[in-house]
Amino acid sequence: MARHRVVRAALASVVATALGCGTLAAPAAAQSLTDRFKSLFGGGKSEEPAEKPPAPAEGQSQSDLTCPPVAIRSGASTYAVALPGKEPIGNDLRFQATITRTARECAINGGEITARIGIQGRVIAGPAGAPPTVQVPLRVAVVQGGVSEKTIATKAYQTTVTMSESGSEPFSLVAEDMTYPAPSADVADNYIFYIGFDPQALKPEPKPKSVRKK
Repeated sequence: MARHRVVRAALASVVATALGCGTLAAPAAAQSLTDRFKSLFGGGKSEEPAEKPPAPAEGQSQSDLTCPPVAIRSGASTYAVALPGKEPIGNDLRFQATITRTARECAINGGEITARIGIQGRVIAGPAGAPPTVQVPLRVAVVQGGVSEKTIATKAYQTTVTMSESGSEPFSLVAEDMTYPAPSADVADNYIFYIGFDPQALKPEPKPKSVRKK
């Protein structure tokens, strides 16, 4: 028991030290996101109360709701970045990100579905060395499959991963604002959530301002 008290005291000291820093806003937000992700996946109790889904509209029941399955879009399962002007292979690879786990949760209200899509993955540094922080671009889309696919809704997201000396860091993201009209019963089974990496979602870095010579 005494040993446990010492360990708890040490942890409390580390937390207190961190709280004294002015850069704690981002980690705090990340922790909140992680809690919601655990709640979505059922991986543990969240410190935040679970959000209640919107009540079904009159004439609709929760059992009428179909929550489409999640699939990784072909060709978008990995995100590899190389040195400038190089191909992301061999010694020119800086880092590579992969998706390892997904989850989804749907609620219906007034004929509209709100979906929460959870994505977990990992970023691994390559031989060329990863930068201190990595921007991971992701895209979530709800698609009506069939002879010709029809995109119902799509959104791009980003999450920042701080790399460590280990060269391997996990990432997680919960897309909580994906909404779309509830499909009719005859096409609901054709709906699917597609996820994947989308480099086009990254905002271009601002060009350095040129300095005029006097």
